[in-house]
Amino acid sequence: MELQDMKNRAAVVGVGYTAEQGTVPGRSALSFAMEATKNAIEDAGLKKDDIDGLLIQPVIGMQSYTVASYLGFDNLKLLANEDVMGASGACLAIHAALAVASGQVNYVLCLYGTNGKSGRGGPAGPGAGGGGPPRIVGTNAAYGLFGASAEYALAASRGMHVLGTGPETWADIAINQRKWANLNPRATFYKKTMNREEYYAEPWIAEPLRRADCCLVSDGGRAYIVTTAERARDLKQPPVYIAGMGQNHHTADIAQNIHTTGPTGAQKSGEAAFKMAGITTKEIDACEIYDCFTYTVEITLQSYGFFKPGEGKDFFKNGRTAPGGEFPVNTSGGLLSEVYYMGFTPFTEGVAQLRGQCGDRQINDPHFILSSSNGGILQTHGTVILTNEDVGNHIKE
Repeated sequence: MELQDMKNRAAVVGVGYTAEQGTVPGRSALSFAMEATKNAIEDAGLKKDDIDGLLIQPVIGMQSYTVASYLGFDNLKLLANEDVMGASGACLAIHAALAVASGQVNYVLCLYGTNGKSGRGGPAGPGAGGGGPPRIVGTNAAYGLFGASAEYALAASRGMHVLGTGPETWADIAINQRKWANLNPRATFYKKTMNREEYYAEPWIAEPLRRADCCLVSDGGRAYIVTTAERARDLKQPPVYIAGMGQNHHTADIAQNIHTTGPTGAQKSGEAAFKMAGITTKEIDACEIYDCFTYTVEITLQSYGFFKPGEGKDFFKNGRTAPGGEFPVNTSGGLLSEVYYMGFTPFTEGVAQLRGQCGDRQINDPHFILSSSNGGILQTHGTVILTNEDVGNHIKE
C-alpha cells in the first residue's frame, strides 16, 4: 500500500473535554481521563462497548491496562501506552488510523488525563511541554541545567544567533495566541489579555524565555475517537478525515542536537503528510502547532516550509496569526494560553474548527488544518493534516 492510499480512510468522530481544566485540585489524573472518555463516546454517539481499541499518553501512575480496567473495557483488540513525549498527540492518531484501516479494530479511543498542576502525576514545572517530567540528563544538573525550560532556552538562544529572531518575534506569537484565548471560554487566560508591554514585564524563566514564552501546566483531560471513513458518516458528528500524516524523530539530546535552528522533525514528517494529502502549504487554512514554547512555534512553521530560515521575524508581525489575521495559528490559545494537554490540545482544536464548533473563535470556512505534535527538546515529531472534505480513499466495509 502506498502512503497516498491512506488518504481520508480514517476519521475523527468524537472529542471529549473535561468540564473543568487548568487548576482543578483534589482530583486524580485517572478521574480526568474517565470524564474525557465518557464525553468523547457521547460526542460520537457511540456506546462504551463499541470501543475496541485504547491508546493512551501515559502519565505517572496511569497505564493503559489500569485505565482500561477502571473504564470497564474488557474486550479490547488493541491496547497500548504510547509515549513519544509531546509528539504522542499526533502519533496516537496515526497509529489509530492504521489500526482501523487494516481492520484490526473498529473504534480507537485516544486518551490523556493529568493532574500535573495540582497533584503529583504528569508533567511538572514551567515548560514541561518539552514532553514529560523534569529531565536530568548526564551531568547537566552539575552545570545548573534542569528541565525543558532551560534546554529550550539553549535552542532559542541558538535561534537568536543563527536566525536573527528573538523576543520581538516571540512576543508577537504569545500576544497573537493570547488573543485567540480571549475568544475561548475554556481557555485558562480567557479573561486575561496581554499587550507588548506586559509581555516584556513577564519574569525570566530561563533567559531568553520569559514566563509568557512557556506553556501552561494544567489539570484535566482530553480524548478523541478514530474510526473508518465509512463508519464515520453514520455517526452523530460531521466526520473530520485524516488526509495526511507523518512522523520523524531526531531523538538526540540537546547536548548533541543539531536541529535546534531547523529543520526539525516537522520537515520530513510534514513532507510525508503533504504527499499523502496531495496538497501543499498553500492549501492549509490554519495551523494548530505544538507550542510548548514560543520559539517552538517559529521553528516548527519554518521547518514545514511556511517561511524561509530567518523570515520568522516578519511572518508573525501585524497580527498575521491572530484573530482576523490572514493565517490563523493556535486558535484555542494553544498550550501557551488555553491548556496544556500535550499534543491533544492542538489536535482536538483542529477537529473542532473543521466541525465549525468554535463559536467566537471560529475561522471562516476551513478545509485543511495542519496539526503538529513535538516532543522532548525538538527530538520527536508527528504531523496530521485534517480535512472536512469527503473526497479521497475510503474503506469499503
